[in-house]
Amino acid sequence: MSYLVVSSLADMPKTVAEHGALDLVTLINAETAVARPTTIEAPRHLFLGFNDIAEPMEGFTAPSSDHLDQMIAFGSRWSRDTPLAIHCWAGISRSTAAAYILALAINPDLGEEALARELRRRSPSATPNPRLIALADERLQRGGRMVAAIRAIGRGEDAFAGRSFVLPLTL
Repeated sequence: MSYLVVSSLADMPKTVAEHGALDLVTLINAETAVARPTTIEAPRHLFLGFNDIAEPMEGFTAPSSDHLDQMIAFGSRWSRDTPLAIHCWAGISRSTAAAYILALAINPDLGEEALARELRRRSPSATPNPRLIALADERLQRGGRMVAAIRAIGRGEDAFAGRSFVLPLTL
């Protein structure tokens, strides 16, 4: 069974090893150095450099449609033979948004609300980046349902870093 596994940068190497992931999505500030685990081949690692912001701000790189398109294309090429690992700096905002988005892009039959509730159940600190969610809602033609579902689960618990968790592609 294939699934998505989400972690912080600090936990990423351990998470990749424990789950046997061979594909990795990194969503982090462009200037942050990220050592790719040796088990992940370069073409199987997507590095998207942007800041964790909800609105464009001077001096920062906001999540964009281009970032979203690259992420969805990468997810659609993923073989699903092993888990897909996704991480950001803290495992709270960018990576939880990416996991939610990819699960819905890969399995369009998933319901937005049910998946959002499952995300909250599995990650009490998850606070998905609202800009990424809004971009994906439009791109995946979900009619505002992704945005509404993420708003409905509210802000996650305060945490310095989220705990690694698995998000299934089916509920």
